Amino acid sequence: MSFCDNNPAVLNWVSEGVKIPYFNPVSGKQTIYVPDFLVVYVDANQRQHTELVEIKPSKEATMESARSYRDKLMVAMNMAKWAAADSWCRANNMRFRVVTEFDIFKNQKR
Repeated sequence: MSFCDNNPAVLNWVSEGVKIPYFNPVSGKQTIYVPDFLVVYVDANQRQHTELVEIKPSKEATMESARSYRDKLMVAMNMAKWAAADSWCRANNMRFRVVTEFDIFKNQKR
């Protein structure tokens, strides 16, 4: 959050400001996904972009990184959330991005 507050390229941001309906394959129910951040920023060419950003540990982001049965359930649920978020973003001219510790901490191994 400090990064967003202190970065001059970030024009606006909000935490948990968007609600996206999705079907949860684990519970078998329709529910709501709330991504971590919505960020509006300008790039080096001064073009404005809007992104939804989700921050997750890698063990909950890919089946290859999942360590336990619980992690695998979380990955399945997250994939459904992220598919809904990606569709919602495309319909609203935005980008959806998932960030893990490997994106945040450069010295981590993938």
